[in-house]
Amino acid sequence: MGLLVALWAVLASVLACAGVLHAGEQPLSRISIRRATAAVADSASVKARPAVLGLKGQSSDWVTVEFSRPNPSNDDWIGVFSPSGFSSEICQPENWEDLPPFPCTAPIKDWEGVLEAAADHQRADFAFALFSGGLSAAKLVAVSNKVTFENPKAPVYPRLAQGKSWNEMTVTWTSGYSIKEALPFVEWGPKGGHQMLSPAGTLTFGRNSMCGSPARTVGWRDPGYIHTSFLKELWPDALYTYRLGHRLSDGTHIWSKSYSFRASPYPGQDSLQRVVIFGDMGKAEVDGSDEYGNYEQASLNTTKQIISDLENIDMVIHIGDLSYANGYLSQWDQFTAQIEPIASTVPYMIGSGNHERDWPDTGSFYAYNDSGGECGVPAQTMFYVPAENRAKFWYSTDYGMFRFCIADTEEDWRPGTVQYKFIEHCLSSVDRQKQPWLIFLAHRASWYEIMMGSYGEPMGREGLQDLWQKYKVDLAVFGHIHSYERTCPIYQASLNFFYVCLKNYVAEAKCPNAHSVPTNRCVQDGSNHYSGRFNATTHVVVGGGGASLSPFRATVPYWSFFRDFDFGFVKLTAFNSSFLLFEYKKSRDGNVYDHFTISRDYRDVLACSTDNCPRTTIAV
Repeated sequence: MGLLVALWAVLASVLACAGVLHAGEQPLSRISIRRATAAVADSASVKARPAVLGLKGQSSDWVTVEFSRPNPSNDDWIGVFSPSGFSSEICQPENWEDLPPFPCTAPIKDWEGVLEAAADHQRADFAFALFSGGLSAAKLVAVSNKVTFENPKAPVYPRLAQGKSWNEMTVTWTSGYSIKEALPFVEWGPKGGHQMLSPAGTLTFGRNSMCGSPARTVGWRDPGYIHTSFLKELWPDALYTYRLGHRLSDGTHIWSKSYSFRASPYPGQDSLQRVVIFGDMGKAEVDGSDEYGNYEQASLNTTKQIISDLENIDMVIHIGDLSYANGYLSQWDQFTAQIEPIASTVPYMIGSGNHERDWPDTGSFYAYNDSGGECGVPAQTMFYVPAENRAKFWYSTDYGMFRFCIADTEEDWRPGTVQYKFIEHCLSSVDRQKQPWLIFLAHRASWYEIMMGSYGEPMGREGLQDLWQKYKVDLAVFGHIHSYERTCPIYQASLNFFYVCLKNYVAEAKCPNAHSVPTNRCVQDGSNHYSGRFNATTHVVVGGGGASLSPFRATVPYWSFFRDFDFGFVKLTAFNSSFLLFEYKKSRDGNVYDHFTISRDYRDVLACSTDNCPRTTIAV
């Protein structure tokens, strides 16, 4: 018998014995599956029921798994494989010296005893397998019967996103149908009105599109086919229904269930508009399994709170570190399944983070291994963003009175670069009379890392701070740091950091180089209410979407107005063109723990403050 194709689950006791996980580390990489051997025992058994899932059209279902063997031990563990046929033919060596077979895996869960497992639609059948010998010397003991969804290829997990124009909505979904097998489309129209058909384009990617291991080797899993349709000429704020379809060669149709969304308001439209923002969420399991040692368990609370308030949310922005697949591609299906109730109803806009993009020698600004060899390909294929180049995750999107400028911190944004020019154009081209609320978003909070002492950070804040101040950016929102923090309205002062340091420490040896970094100052005291003219940008870190928290340093910096070591998300509510409400909510209960308001008329937007007005003259 060949060995594993896609491993899904491991026992909690085994992972617990494997040691403490470092932040961002994929625990599944600790399973030495290439060393696994077959030791099938007739006295051991694994049974899974029911054999057919999704009989009511659902894309997720429950499986009961019973397993036993004589003399069980703490080194036993359960894996789930999809496809269920264990073939080494689709696996490739990690190094040219390796000898076949080359088993591939994608483990993601853990249980013990009788399992009640949640299964998500992944375009293939499943089989559960029992192993002994722990993670480093696994022996295959028994394999269950096959379990499959009624239609493994059915269209699932729709993801809405804003198009390139305000009256366009895109729908992206996943299926098992290639363009040769079936034609993808969306049936849609005003609720209760005439329904029309819009065709969809189809993309996929292969193992050779991955940049390294584990994505090219043990983490590889076929992503299926990704379809995107463009629904155009929408009426502002109108309610639409839609469903995903595939027309087979024999003329029959495969349908998803029906969904609905509300079209975006016209840019500048004065109406109630609400946007949720967070970063660094990941995914977890509703069945209580513990594939990450609770690394991302809080992501369930975040999605739960957003779903419970979805009637009061118009758009979601997830600013990087999406699934934390880290090269184990099956987890992208798990992630899109978890966010489906949100992403199928409101636009789910994304940014790029280090766990999507970074890989050495691939053009990412940071030469780290954080993407697990994905180098951005799954994220840019599975999600649509209205960027000129989807491989470059910088773009702008308008929602009523909001202009959002979303940057890509994993690509160079220093002055003179293409991205820097984009950022300036995004900030400078907005009509603040119609869209007064200007928001900058990115994954890494480079300014934060510098001010907290990481003076070697190559993507400094100096150039961007000039733009934020010049164009009067209300908020700059970041992830990456897994916690919450809000600053006073802050801007760099003319005093050099070195001289401030000398004043505080006297001894020059205790200070960094005189030209290493400028200082910052609170142009205005932190508050829960700001009114009148713009003074400086308020910065927010909201990286507590669900991944393991990042502790604060003991010393609270002077510019920190509110901080919280907990999971949560931000909600912006524009009541009109003159009043904005900012709320920070905890994922555990959905209650507000920090807030502030901005009240500002257009004349206040035009008014001058530090470094953001041209010279004037009284000449006639």
